[in-house]
Amino acid sequence: MPIDETAMRVVRDPLWNTIRLDETAVRIIDTAAFQRLRYIRQLGFAHLVYPGATHTRFDHALGAYHLARKALRTLGERQPGLPAEVWRGSRLVSYALLLHDIGHYAFSHALEELESDLLPGDHELVSARFFESPELKAALEALAGDAAERIFGLIRGTSDAPVRGLVSGGLDLDKMEYLRRDARFCGVPYGEVDVDRLISGLVMLEDPETGRWEVGVEEKAVAALESLLFAKYQMFRNVYWHHAVRAATSLYKRIVDEAVRTDLIDPEELIGPTDEELLFEISRRAAVEDSEGAERIATRWLPALRARRLPKRALEMTAAELGDRTLEDWAATDTPFRRRVEDQLAAELDLEPGEVVIDFPGKRAMFQLDTLLLRRDGRVERLGGQGLPGLIDLPRMARELYRTARVLRIFTFERRRIDPDRVLSRITRPA
Repeated sequence: MPIDETAMRVVRDPLWNTIRLDETAVRIIDTAAFQRLRYIRQLGFAHLVYPGATHTRFDHALGAYHLARKALRTLGERQPGLPAEVWRGSRLVSYALLLHDIGHYAFSHALEELESDLLPGDHELVSARFFESPELKAALEALAGDAAERIFGLIRGTSDAPVRGLVSGGLDLDKMEYLRRDARFCGVPYGEVDVDRLISGLVMLEDPETGRWEVGVEEKAVAALESLLFAKYQMFRNVYWHHAVRAATSLYKRIVDEAVRTDLIDPEELIGPTDEELLFEISRRAAVEDSEGAERIATRWLPALRARRLPKRALEMTAAELGDRTLEDWAATDTPFRRRVEDQLAAELDLEPGEVVIDFPGKRAMFQLDTLLLRRDGRVERLGGQGLPGLIDLPRMARELYRTARVLRIFTFERRRIDPDRVLSRITRPA
């Protein structure tokens, strides 16, 4: 699985120091589709809480490419005698990591929380649109005629290449990169994953049940794997789901939701704009449109977002405080019924329609773990969601940790107080 070391371009990176880009990577990066990622913030609105969090999807993509090259080199050096079939698709892995975020909407993941009918698809599905660009197709031609299709399969997790786990799965390099980068630029200690130890512990293994080869990990690297899982939990709890980050995200989602529902913007137009381009275009259209929704966007919501006048917490309850009650299914995601309940609450609190938001973020794959493990005695076992007793028991705690990280909040665009008993009977049920 040779990697071409010629025609390299060197990029200095504050996290990984030196990133060497091969000729194909340079051609990809020089396309307009990829350059757009310079203007998509990696963490959406986290910079309103952590001022250093202005890093972008562009930075992260270069870092993921760098880790892919490092992992492939390590695997090749450690297991040079494996059948050629084991390395099928390996030449495309680093480019798949480079391109895995090419389809992101403005402000990254925020819009993917909207009702699915309002979006053309998640960022991985939308990335197919960018792969159709003649400029990007030309950049990938040197790899293979079907390179774009195969890279897209690696990104979507549908590829059958043995090395697919480096791109999508419990050991994917994307997680290792973004946890370290996000922690560094937020200035917090939570994402300090032992990346070097994890990569040095990667190994190609044959599944004892199916006979298929895939990326696994040695038993002696399990502690580093635990650091990855703990880092993810800590980052979600303290950064990604910080109350002010969620407040800003809720306000932004409401602006875009209203813009789409009132035909200020078509869902297809959400594909392509950068962070500031989308806000500017919505602002421009709202300023000349004569409707109540446009007026709220132009005179209340967009100015509030720009000035960091964020929605306030009228109610906040942890999982422990919810006790034996659980949120109704319709209230956990953006749905038309939830919007009706939110607007009813807004009317009761003397607020404008749209100015109450129920927020209960979820990430069920937070502790995703499905990988082969090479034991010290040479046995190969499947490490799944239940872990292995006496070796890695953290996944057994996953449900409780996930509950602890999640917080139910009701945001109001002006300061209000909400009696929990008055609301919980409407949006929760006995567990």
